[in-house]
Amino acid sequence: MIDPARLEPLADDAWPARERAALGGWRLNASSGHSMRINACWPLGAPDRDVDEAIAAAEAWLQARGLPPRFKLTDGVFAPADLDRRLAVRGYAPTKETLVMLGPTGGQGSDRVVVSTTPDDAFEAVFTATAGDPEDGRERLGTLRRIPAPARFARLDIDGAPAAIGASAISSGFAGIFGMRTAPDHRRKGLARLVLRALLTEAATLGADRAWLQVEADNAAAIALYADEGFEPAYRYRYWAR
Repeated sequence: MIDPARLEPLADDAWPARERAALGGWRLNASSGHSMRINACWPLGAPDRDVDEAIAAAEAWLQARGLPPRFKLTDGVFAPADLDRRLAVRGYAPTKETLVMLGPTGGQGSDRVVVSTTPDDAFEAVFTATAGDPEDGRERLGTLRRIPAPARFARLDIDGAPAAIGASAISSGFAGIFGMRTAPDHRRKGLARLVLRALLTEAATLGADRAWLQVEADNAAAIALYADEGFEPAYRYRYWAR
């Protein structure tokens, strides 16, 4: 299994916020306020000041950008070790538990899936159609475009129209999987599985031998799909908010 302390910085870099800053080992991310990963403080290492002062500084930084204070605490990684207790005293509580899963790359892709280095109009059409909130969709599309190279974007078409998509970020021998979406009319047809396999096959050619992904802990259907493709639970994280 993977040490979360090794993977979490890669995960932060793979899904880059529009604006980033740091308080020592605490990473500050701000975007438009939708995707929690890019609108929160990641306290991965010791802060550069007294802990309570660091909490206040992180709160002020996020609030100055119109964002509610939010801290992403990963099991066994956040610093200091009593940060959860300190946040609880200030009125914070954990929410939105997320599971990180780890699996192999390689395998057999599908010639039905087109893989490119940028998200084209057809890719973005599926992403937009599956976004419940247009502003949320725009924020996530902007983040997809900021994924550092080498990034890959997979699309599967049916009858000439885009039906399913996914993306990956490659770094330090790992492939992060993002943006897995299927158009409403094409769900439950196994398309997500084909897109995932195409991304994992491509990742192996780019030097990644392991892949990781993040899925909400209560999304049983997605967890079952990923487990069927060889992914296993690695660790969990939660967002602490007031």
